[in-house]
Amino acid sequence: MAIDRIHDYIVPGKRAHLVGIGGVSMSPLAEVLQGEGLIISGSDMKESPAVEHLRSLGIPVTIGHLPENVAGKDLVIRTAAVHDSNPEIAAAHAAGIPVFERAQAWGSIMRRYENALCISGTHGKTTTTSMCTHIAMAARIDPTVMIGGTLPILGTGHRVGKGKTIILESCEYCNSFLSFYPTVAVILNIEADHLDFFKDLDDVEHSFRAFADLVPQSGTVLANGEDENTMAALKGKEDVLTFGLHHGDFHAENLTWDHGFPSFDVVWNDEPKAHITLQVPGEHNVKNAIAAAAAALVLGIPVWAIQQGLQDFRGAGRRFEFKGKAKGADIYDDYAHHPGELKALLGMASNLGYQRVICAFQPHTYTRTKALFDEFAEVLKKPDVTFLAQIFAARETNEVGISSDDLAAAIPGAKAAANFAQLTDWLYDMAQPGDLILTVGAGDIYTVGEALVQRDRENQTNA
Repeated sequence: MAIDRIHDYIVPGKRAHLVGIGGVSMSPLAEVLQGEGLIISGSDMKESPAVEHLRSLGIPVTIGHLPENVAGKDLVIRTAAVHDSNPEIAAAHAAGIPVFERAQAWGSIMRRYENALCISGTHGKTTTTSMCTHIAMAARIDPTVMIGGTLPILGTGHRVGKGKTIILESCEYCNSFLSFYPTVAVILNIEADHLDFFKDLDDVEHSFRAFADLVPQSGTVLANGEDENTMAALKGKEDVLTFGLHHGDFHAENLTWDHGFPSFDVVWNDEPKAHITLQVPGEHNVKNAIAAAAAALVLGIPVWAIQQGLQDFRGAGRRFEFKGKAKGADIYDDYAHHPGELKALLGMASNLGYQRVICAFQPHTYTRTKALFDEFAEVLKKPDVTFLAQIFAARETNEVGISSDDLAAAIPGAKAAANFAQLTDWLYDMAQPGDLILTVGAGDIYTVGEALVQRDRENQTNA
């Protein structure tokens, strides 16, 4: 089925059924489609606050995936986790009802906005999209937003606005961002990742090049000029604007640090445009902020809003998120799950003045752990203490024969815990004032940090 056929269905009066409607990008999609005049229904496997919210908007949601849910619908849209074997998808196919992917629907919606800002890259997408959102909110341009994480200013990961701008975190996995229609495409960096889908780094670069090629001549491609793989992917492409820490059309000058927090000027074509003071630490966040400021400048957003939006940004959920204290140690949680992200996180953490950095890392997927084993082993040598949780399987089964014990054996002094209870015990027993304890990974490792904080509260109450 041709992707552009979906545009014939995203029109007022059409009856759309969303399978997996409670998901983080499906529930805002339902809201936006309803705003476009479509008649929306949906199904999900469980009750949730998102489901309740949709019902409050008059959108009926069925718990359970039943063939009769799609009867009489004009189109079905499914989340990425739903396959052809799903009863509703099978029923739609049998009835000749067109089935579209979530990314295709977002792409069709995007065509209705004057400005479609799409943030891509192996690392930093959620943070940079969140920074762009803060800038747009400061400028009061009433944006529609889709982020792959929770942003405190929104209380969720999405926003349905009535302005002319849509801001989307744009993921390369399964080439989903190739369904989009960006007017401004940001490429933060490119590394070998999602190797359960892509063949190799060349395949990943090819996907990002195709993404950049989606931008019309009237639009803008903003790319990290200091990232070798990004420049290789865009080789020969004309009219690309670059950004970087030290070099590029947009870059930083007069960078200073105050207790780990940076201030700097964003320079465009050798002219200072904005002075930025960040409330989030780390050189990687300077780069993210330069990219966000560059996108905002390209879109004509006022400098004062760029400065205010970035100064007000305190981080996205699970991005160096403070969880509390345990026995005087500070507990932070981070979503880093690729060696490049870990390197940035641990490099930043080492400069914050703690006596020890203790890292509890949960590898994410067997294929990623196997493919990037040596890189993970090398970067996880950096903390003073490294503990490993068992690998978070996500969508996989362990067909490659890899374990966290293998990784621990390659890191001097590291230990792999059998379960979260054991890991929590190890961390709590070790914790002392002056420690930074990091729970790290894209799975459910954050619950360990929460358990540490809770145990500390209980022990103080019982003392």
